[in-house]
Amino acid sequence: MKQRVVITGLGVMSALGREVETFWSNLLAGKSGVSTIESFDVSEYPTRIAAEIKDFVVEEYVDKKEARRMDRFVQFAVAATLNALKDAQLDVREQTDPERVGVYVGSGIGGLSTWEEQHKILLEKGPKRVSPFFIPMMIANMASGQISMITGAKGPNSTAVTACATGTHSIGDAYKTIQHGDADVMICGGAEATISPTGVAGFCALRAMSTRNDEPEKASRPFDTGRDGFVMGEGAGILILESLEHAQKRGARIYGEVIGYGMSGDAYHMTDPDPDGAARCMVKAVKDADIPFEAIDYINAHGTSTPVGDRSETTAIKKAFGDHAYKLAVSSTKSMTGHLLGAAGGVEALICALALKNSIIPPTINLDNQDPECDLDYVPNTARPADLGIVMSNSFGFGGHNATIILKKYEA
Repeated sequence: MKQRVVITGLGVMSALGREVETFWSNLLAGKSGVSTIESFDVSEYPTRIAAEIKDFVVEEYVDKKEARRMDRFVQFAVAATLNALKDAQLDVREQTDPERVGVYVGSGIGGLSTWEEQHKILLEKGPKRVSPFFIPMMIANMASGQISMITGAKGPNSTAVTACATGTHSIGDAYKTIQHGDADVMICGGAEATISPTGVAGFCALRAMSTRNDEPEKASRPFDTGRDGFVMGEGAGILILESLEHAQKRGARIYGEVIGYGMSGDAYHMTDPDPDGAARCMVKAVKDADIPFEAIDYINAHGTSTPVGDRSETTAIKKAFGDHAYKLAVSSTKSMTGHLLGAAGGVEALICALALKNSIIPPTINLDNQDPECDLDYVPNTARPADLGIVMSNSFGFGGHNATIILKKYEA
């Protein structure tokens, strides 16, 4: 018998806030987290803006010695996890069987800033001066590893690395792990910290990012005719999933229930999306949830603000849902958070859980002139109260990796 899986804790690190309440309030107000990059000199870069976290103090979460052995993406993951466990009122060592608590936290790129720093040391000072912590700090699985060590979680432990689909794959895989009885609790989501000289330069070289440097807060504008590329973000989104039985036994507060998960591959192109692959992914998630397509009320779109990507996702939604596509509410919260790459799916699943719990849909801001080829209801500029029963979150990554999860309002 498959276990029911519920969401009992949320943790976020974002340019819009480091606490869920602040983050949610800013999101509903339509506030942009995008500004000029301050962490390094961007004067020679075509793109000089990002949704950068500028007030993060890692020592609020771990001691200074530990923090120095973590890349920034791991620091974000650990901080968001500790907040999520606090939100869930759950102590892994004291309240669970630690061998039944797992960690699936992914990163699309991993410790890029650590790589940059240590490569510079190699070139300037030679191989003997490279840190012994270089590899353990840089590898993408270390978010899951550090979280398990800090929390005491000894159950299933793994890391997805599927570009911008990473966070959603992590949550979907964690959901299946509990559903099939292999864990009682899963800490899951994604973390990313690539607002660095090499990271920004690489995406600039791809010509994938917005160059609206004079109006940072208006740069991310999904589905708008004026969109010119995505805006990079950083941070983490972490969910605590539990079997319903485990959550009920301890009297946990429940945000919502995970009921469906789909994934697919485009087999098409490294960076350009194929709407057929995204459509198949959504269809698989709906079938996994065993619900009619008409039951979906809202989709948190991948919606990156790229000319090709937004059109492709719109086509995919229409292909998957048929006439119901025009009755759905769809919004892209990347218009406010920026695109957190491997962390995007974690943050957006968290947003979906809050939308369900609070019966309100966050908007797509900066949608002033809607692209005629993007002809769905994108909840422009203002949050919308709505009686939400079932919602979907999409994530699509370079390489043609697609992931979709479906959440439902909790009913005992």
